[in-house]
Amino acid sequence: MRIEFTKGHGTHNDFVLVADPKDELDLDGDAVRRLTDRRGGIGADGVIRLTSTASIAGAGEAIGDEILAEDPSAIWFMDYRNADGSVAEMCGNGVRVFAAFAERLGYVSFGPDGGRGPHASDGGFALGTRAGVKRVRKEPNGWYAVDMGPWFLPGGDDARDAGYDAGVLVRGWTTPRPGLSVDLGNPHTVVALPSLDELEHLDLTAAPEVAPAPPHGTNVELVVPLGDERAPSGEPAGRVRMRVHERGVGETQSCGTGACAAALAVRTWQGTSAPDTWFVEIPGGEVRVRALRDGHVELAGPAELVFTGALDV
Repeated sequence: MRIEFTKGHGTHNDFVLVADPKDELDLDGDAVRRLTDRRGGIGADGVIRLTSTASIAGAGEAIGDEILAEDPSAIWFMDYRNADGSVAEMCGNGVRVFAAFAERLGYVSFGPDGGRGPHASDGGFALGTRAGVKRVRKEPNGWYAVDMGPWFLPGGDDARDAGYDAGVLVRGWTTPRPGLSVDLGNPHTVVALPSLDELEHLDLTAAPEVAPAPPHGTNVELVVPLGDERAPSGEPAGRVRMRVHERGVGETQSCGTGACAAALAVRTWQGTSAPDTWFVEIPGGEVRVRALRDGHVELAGPAELVFTGALDV
């Protein structure tokens, strides 16, 4: 199978992107693992296949019909696979890179309002994911801002009041530490650390152990709050730094939904005085997270398409 691809990344969370508008490619787990292999393949944290939402519905996935019922303009679907070949609900950095890829292919054109063009509306470019419809707009600085949809604490009010609902054990620790579960359509567990030095020296070569164990695994974010500041627009903002271990991948340079989870967890811990805007520093750069008034969360950051090529798999 010969695959034409584009390599892209969002704050160094990197992907192999494949355009398959007619749903003709059979990218099984083995093909994904070979594509993402950093020595024998292209190398990436995951594979993003651009295909039609109708084809996903035709393949028997109920989410395809649900997406088209929610927003008929979401005709393109982000079929995302982790580097180990497993199917993932979505990826926040991947959504931005998907939007840049669709823009290059001419499937969407971002105008001055950030969203007008083919298959875009005043609300931005709508695309389908296994976590529902996501909408993307382009900011004047070139960043892509994604409405990531609703978020919630699986542990509910008890977890909010206690500040945790899980125990997390990282390699090298002798005892578990408290973690807060945050759901953004995919699962996250966030742990606060007291210092940047400890964050820097964490051993994330093995997956942290989380108890109780989430049924479908979890991404684990280790985060250090860095205090409050003012955003360029003048609004109050917070700042955090984090590292992340992604399920099915390992430690990555960035995780979009993980950045959202980290900011929302720190915002929860800070209480009612917490700002809604947060800047999250990750090894691959910086992104902006905003808690929106409708219970959604927005993620903004850069997306870069690096090179294109073809590979026989």
